[in-house]
Amino acid sequence: MKNKKNIEDTSGFDNIVSLTKRRGFIFASSEIYDGLAAVYDLGPYGVELANNIKKEWWRVMTQLRDDIVGLDAAIFMSPKVWEASGHVKGFSDPLTECRKCHSRLRLDTLLEEAGVFADEKMSEEEINEIFSKNKEKVVCPICGATDFTPAKNFNLLVQSNLGNFTGDWQKEPVYLRGETCQGIYVNFKNVVDTTRVKIPFGIAQIGKAFRNEITARQFIFRTREFEQMEMQYFVKPGDDKKYFDFWREARFQFYLDLGIKSENLRWHEHENLVFYAQAAFDIEYNYPFGFKELEGIHARGDYDLSVHAQASKHDLSFFDSQTQERFLPHVVETSAGVGRTMLAVICDAYKEEEINGEKRIVLSLAPKLAPIKIAIFPLLKNKPELVNKAREIFNSLKLDWRCEFDDNGNIGKRYRRQDEIGTPFCLTVDFDSLDNDDVTIRFRDSMEQKRIPLRELKNFFQNNI
Repeated sequence: MKNKKNIEDTSGFDNIVSLTKRRGFIFASSEIYDGLAAVYDLGPYGVELANNIKKEWWRVMTQLRDDIVGLDAAIFMSPKVWEASGHVKGFSDPLTECRKCHSRLRLDTLLEEAGVFADEKMSEEEINEIFSKNKEKVVCPICGATDFTPAKNFNLLVQSNLGNFTGDWQKEPVYLRGETCQGIYVNFKNVVDTTRVKIPFGIAQIGKAFRNEITARQFIFRTREFEQMEMQYFVKPGDDKKYFDFWREARFQFYLDLGIKSENLRWHEHENLVFYAQAAFDIEYNYPFGFKELEGIHARGDYDLSVHAQASKHDLSFFDSQTQERFLPHVVETSAGVGRTMLAVICDAYKEEEINGEKRIVLSLAPKLAPIKIAIFPLLKNKPELVNKAREIFNSLKLDWRCEFDDNGNIGKRYRRQDEIGTPFCLTVDFDSLDNDDVTIRFRDSMEQKRIPLRELKNFFQNNI
């Protein structure tokens, strides 16, 4: 075993952000035009990691359960949806402006950073009252000034002129959806009428959402275009707590199963609830900038179906044929972000180690999440017999797993590249492979190596990925 030790003192988040750019996980959007604030592109390895997270969420939420079905609602919906849901009037954050540098910031965030409790759900009057009592504590993160305007509610919905040809679209805008769950609520009756679902049941959806965030920062933690993984679980009135407790436990376990360390996860209970909510908890992850929301679990009562039933004049009640009861279901919601989950997974897996005096960076991702499962190397690129054998193995394994063929540079450099993108297994074809029909498998985390006969390769990877 090589002389290996963990490096405790690193520069933290900057190193992680640098790795994601250097190794093709995340790029600033429109970077050649100086970028677009708080919008990011996923690179070749980033899109694989994100897809693996979504695939695992979808598998756990739909494939392994017979009480949850899937949906993919359109990003654009009737503006009446957002009026009925309360988003047009009430989907806002408290905006303040620094009088010195004119930066526009979220006041609740500034107060929180100053150690003063505030919440975006507060009214203008409530948050300004708190602000007036704590003005001297609030500091502009841009210029350091302490002089701000009073807060005003700023609506986060992103407007569009889709289908409007009058030239005055701002008077009658449509919106890019601010959350995916509204598409689930307005399709509730369609799902009930076309499937065999019975209460309790859930509808799951993965999709893009858009918010005109005032202060979008901390890399991909808070962005203006993002992807959500949401599930709305419809229950009989009175059963809310039972299923709320169930989903709290199930969703916490999901992150443990992704390989996230338990000490980096915790619960946060919301005290300042919106008027219709019965309970709201966040699973928080210990990002390099502190514990922040990773996923929310909410008991929403019957608010969502009731407002859409009233506004649309459609009956969204459910008839239970066994009990002969008709009722408006209550909702338990689980809501997670792909970007936040991806960032948590990367932060949790990131390690810097010292190997015989040299630094090694490793992403110790769970194999099921790793962008590349197996890297295949010929020992030497100028030996056709090794390259051909490695290509043959690559073409066989790629049918079942995401593989990468790499013959560039010496073996040590190839190992380091794969370590940094989280590849759990590297397979090397050498001259002994030609004689003995076996290969060397190198394990990412331990760096141990093992000879495996070619006939056993598929079984080995099936058991280890």
